[in-house]
Amino acid sequence: MKLLRSRTYTTVYEQSLKALRLNEKDPLPFFLLGVLAADTGNPAKALEFFAKATEHGPKNVHYQTYHAHALIAVGDHNQAKIRADMAAKIGTNDALLADMIGVTYSRTGYHELAIPFFELATKKNPKWAKFHFNLGASAEFIGDFVKTKTAYTNTLSINPKFYLAWFSLVALEKQTPDNNNLEKLKTLFNDITGDADAHLLLGHSIAKTLEDLGQYEDSFDWLQKGKKAKRKQIQYSRHKTTRVFDAAKTAVKLNTLDNQQDTGRTSNAAPIFIVGLARTGTTLVDRILSSHTQVRSAGELTLFSRMIKMAAGVPVNTDLDSDTFLAASKIDVSRVGKNYIENTQNLVQDAVHLIDKMPLNFFYAGLIHRALPNARIIALRRGAMDSCLSNYRQLFAAHNNNYDYAYDLEDTAAFYQEFDGLMAHWRENIPSDRFMEVAYEDIVHDQENQTRKLVSFCGLDWEESCLRFYENAAPVATASSVQVRQPLYSGSIGRWEKYGHKLDGLKATLGELAK
Repeated sequence: MKLLRSRTYTTVYEQSLKALRLNEKDPLPFFLLGVLAADTGNPAKALEFFAKATEHGPKNVHYQTYHAHALIAVGDHNQAKIRADMAAKIGTNDALLADMIGVTYSRTGYHELAIPFFELATKKNPKWAKFHFNLGASAEFIGDFVKTKTAYTNTLSINPKFYLAWFSLVALEKQTPDNNNLEKLKTLFNDITGDADAHLLLGHSIAKTLEDLGQYEDSFDWLQKGKKAKRKQIQYSRHKTTRVFDAAKTAVKLNTLDNQQDTGRTSNAAPIFIVGLARTGTTLVDRILSSHTQVRSAGELTLFSRMIKMAAGVPVNTDLDSDTFLAASKIDVSRVGKNYIENTQNLVQDAVHLIDKMPLNFFYAGLIHRALPNARIIALRRGAMDSCLSNYRQLFAAHNNNYDYAYDLEDTAAFYQEFDGLMAHWRENIPSDRFMEVAYEDIVHDQENQTRKLVSFCGLDWEESCLRFYENAAPVATASSVQVRQPLYSGSIGRWEKYGHKLDGLKATLGELAK
């Protein structure tokens, strides 16, 4: 382990192989080789080695914990949860292992299970800022905002340059003239050079503070300033994005969307996919429907897209690419549907219907319908100006390049135009009893009628609890974790109008769609 920490990889590799020649069932060299593979960017090989380590040393908490982490790295959340349970049962007093178990639980959506491990990590090593931050994040997802604020504050007291904690703290509550860190944030921003990610986090934090204070045009200027370096760094291509949209359409032609037999469940137990642009109400609809006793939300799963990629023989990752859709036209999607059902059975728990709320599944709507003919697909729509602004205002995960369009407002407008065209394509090619578009504004202004339509579309009996979605105690692992715990409000509708002439370029780019 000392050699690994000093990155003396060649020696570790040689000594591990030597140990395995002496005893091919010794779990320790497999474990060390797994750590080496993970450190050097080979998650598939790391998983193979950690699996061997747990096979030969099943009662070792290190092996089970790292095996769980490796499963997360390749997107197998179901097996990762199982390994985390094994590690938790063995138990640990090590701060790093406790944090790793907590991270596995949080990544698989079990934040209530993650929190005790994060608390253990902070107790064992109270000077490690990341442990406090992880605790705050899971506490926020389950709605314990007091614990969240304390954890983020502790993070910054240990490391004032933990910029993600600044962003998370500012996002947690509305900033006021008497309660803000505007000058501190500006000082931090101006003191940084050559760090695009830090400028991005701080720029968004400053912009959010200024917006809360009613200074919308200044807020917009800081968004631009914060995103500028990152936009140059990523080299976003509109042309490449257009190819993905076009491929998604051509991979699923009208004559392939036929009346196939259901794969797996009966029509009464069909999965529900909630899709749409980010920040347009997908989490709200998820909370409304998962407030029904027969529905359980699995959060934002990458499972369907990963299964399509595996079946199509393209690299399995979360990136959107045209090759996947072009190759997918030749695969047996019914098998994908069956595998999807099998891999989500444990997530349904005691309910009947599963919600998969991955917004970007709007690209896969046609393939979802072919693979799971009885699935319901609900596409969220929102006014183009508010949609584009909300995406531009949102700070997406830096490692997820599927949202790279959101670093530039005109790129965002172009993405919206492509999205609108794809929705028209699905509207024409997927039966109306399987594909439904719903406007965020309609839900806000006509809550009960729109909720009844959603419930009926999913083949569910009416339950009043769907109107009280804000009482839903399930975790929320999205940027809407605070808002969806409150009753509906219309404050975000028409927000774009507050930015004045700053959005003239956006309006011009959207043309007839601008509203």
